Amino acid sequence: MAGVQGPRTFDAFTGRYAARTAGLTASEIRALFAVASRPEVVSLAGGMPYTSALPLDAVGKLMSDLLATRGAQALQYGSGQGDPALRELICEIMALEGVVGSPDDVTVTVGSQQALDLVTRIFIDPGDVVLAEAPSYVGALGTFASYQAEVVHVAMDEHGLVPEALRAALARVGDRAKFLYTIPNFHNPAGTSLSDARRDEVLAICMAAGLLVLEDNPYGLLGFEGPPTQAIRARGGSSDGNDHVIYLGSFSKTFAPGLRVGWVLAPHAVREKLVLASEASVLCPPALNQLVVAEYLTTQDWQGQIEVFKQIYQERRDTMLSSLETLMPAGTTWTHPTGGFYVWTTLPDGLDAKIMQPRAITARVAYVPGVGFYSDGQGRRELRLSYCFPEPARIAEGVRRLAGVIEAELELLDTFGPALTARAVDGATTPGPGLA
Repeated sequence: MAGVQGPRTFDAFTGRYAARTAGLTASEIRALFAVASRPEVVSLAGGMPYTSALPLDAVGKLMSDLLATRGAQALQYGSGQGDPALRELICEIMALEGVVGSPDDVTVTVGSQQALDLVTRIFIDPGDVVLAEAPSYVGALGTFASYQAEVVHVAMDEHGLVPEALRAALARVGDRAKFLYTIPNFHNPAGTSLSDARRDEVLAICMAAGLLVLEDNPYGLLGFEGPPTQAIRARGGSSDGNDHVIYLGSFSKTFAPGLRVGWVLAPHAVREKLVLASEASVLCPPALNQLVVAEYLTTQDWQGQIEVFKQIYQERRDTMLSSLETLMPAGTTWTHPTGGFYVWTTLPDGLDAKIMQPRAITARVAYVPGVGFYSDGQGRRELRLSYCFPEPARIAEGVRRLAGVIEAELELLDTFGPALTARAVDGATTPGPGLA
């Protein structure tokens, strides 16, 4: 009808975007960056590695020497699959967790986030299902949404993904599921690890169903108790097991996230498609960054540096856990990670971490609300705390401030009653992993 106008918008291109852009939303973490970076705020939000512990003088010298001796190569285009020497070194690193792989089947990526994007791009059509732990990595959920996948969450407990829940999810979704996405070591955000026995069981379930496993393992070398656990990709007893697992790795947590160097190890046929998809996306990963990582691995005591990181993170983990134990009000629970960066916390009944967040920022402490780690609205009582970056004294102060905010929320709840009822999924309230 003449004179009738549609919804008003400040974006002149609203009607021209692809339908998949509807899945592009800001993550809970990125939305916090501006506030959490203020010096008066104790940030327990971001999972930033403590890069100040690196031998920065030595790293600076190797970069200078690299440019002086191999600058023309470092500043030139490279292979779409990644530097061959770096791919060989990556295979040596994966061997520490029992993974046997050929450099020919490794594709270097711009961080493991690009690897997530590439795998999703070549496997997912709109409406396909991705099975993912509940909760799951917010960056992965964003990638899955951008390709219009339906994420079906699989329950976790203190021992990681629950095999019975995986079987039930597969029975519901059938052949619509393209892969299981899992972070078996020191989970982001839950902090838990998949038990050794469950790794075998999960792989067996997926092999029987013909389901691919996407094993994301940025934290596997950062455990505080004993040697690394054998990766899922290392199991199965034959090449058949390997053919069911795509393994993602990264140097962001064990070296430097600013270099943006990750990798994906995949069955040979899958690797071919990954390289083609990567070339279509970035042509080739940055040659300079790859050569810096390769030079670091060959000239520096990188395993000794990982031990330094582990000692730092264990001290900070201990500070966070002891502070939570001492300061948190009754009804608050949390996981007890044995490595990695994160503690997953569940608030007392009736509280909402998302609603509470502005008051926490006013109290000068930042965390990530749990709802951002689910695709279906779960996580209102939950939040992620990160201990990797702040000094121990700052961690203790941050937990003190957070405990005060929670106590104030409980007083309001006692005075005025619950602001909302517990969120429910499939008719039942679902707790966080190991926190029932």
